[in-house]
Amino acid sequence: MTPLTRRRAIPLTLGTALALPGILKYSRAHAAEFALKYANNLPQTHPMSVRMMAAAEAIRAETGGKVDVKVFPNNQLGGDTDMLNQLRMGAIDFFTLSPLILSTLVPKVAISGIGFAWSGYDKVWPALDGELGASMRAEIQKAGLYAFPKIFDNGFRQITTSTKPIRDPNDLVGLKIRVPPGQLWTSMFKAFGSSPMTINFAEVYTALQTKIADAQENPLAVIDTAKLYEVQKYLSKTNHMWDGFWLLASGKIWPKLPADVKAVLQKHFTEAALRERDDVFKLNATLEQGLKAKGMMFNDVDTHLFQAKLQSAGFYTEWKAKFGADLWKLLEKSSGASL
Repeated sequence: MTPLTRRRAIPLTLGTALALPGILKYSRAHAAEFALKYANNLPQTHPMSVRMMAAAEAIRAETGGKVDVKVFPNNQLGGDTDMLNQLRMGAIDFFTLSPLILSTLVPKVAISGIGFAWSGYDKVWPALDGELGASMRAEIQKAGLYAFPKIFDNGFRQITTSTKPIRDPNDLVGLKIRVPPGQLWTSMFKAFGSSPMTINFAEVYTALQTKIADAQENPLAVIDTAKLYEVQKYLSKTNHMWDGFWLLASGKIWPKLPADVKAVLQKHFTEAALRERDDVFKLNATLEQGLKAKGMMFNDVDTHLFQAKLQSAGFYTEWKAKFGADLWKLLEKSSGASL
């Protein structure tokens, strides 16, 4: 049984039909002509999961039930690397993934996650919706996947620990810190003298609880929704990386979908991404107080000290050579940083 299930079109009846762009007019009373799977690695309560579930409902409504997108949040279909493989094989139709993890397949998309490159969202969104994002999507296309135009927000990443606060780069030396699968994370924390450990997100809570790792790094919304405050005490506001989620479509499925179906999916997935960005921004404004109330201890850092350490360790020189001068120039143009 293939993931893309297509049945004979239902004859139009005036009582049940819904008008769509183009020719989509189908009865709600019949099974979906296109049954599609979307998966992610985040809890059901995370804004991205919430918005994608809302998008799936809107798609069903607008197509009169012709297109049914089933949402599988919280690693229900496997870990990141497993779900990426399923996407490539066509067993999953849509999957949201950090470009830093996607870089295991498409190396150059990690460019948006370079440490301490972004000063704020006023730089991030014009870049990812503009030239830099277009370059990244072109690289993804070469790998046989389709990336939707608007990237979802994961947020600026912060370091949490169970042992001590991180106040300057020296506090990172020897730290057993969990990082996602992706060379950029490992490279950056090795430059700080840490001991990075690659662990899929589905196993992070247990790894921290059992002290396999003493630290991890994630945006506030993930720390909160995954309840990492239960196994971590300190949160250092490093803002060391901005991270997002590209919504990806399987290259085995996307080209086979009719243009009118693609148009409806594009419309509602784009709306979901833009609303999720706003959700995360608003959520971050309240999460610090909420996490403090749950027992986490916060501290600010001087990010220039961390950037200087990466420069002296040759981190930026190494990654500029890997990405190439042209892409690096586009990063600096977009971010306004001199790395």
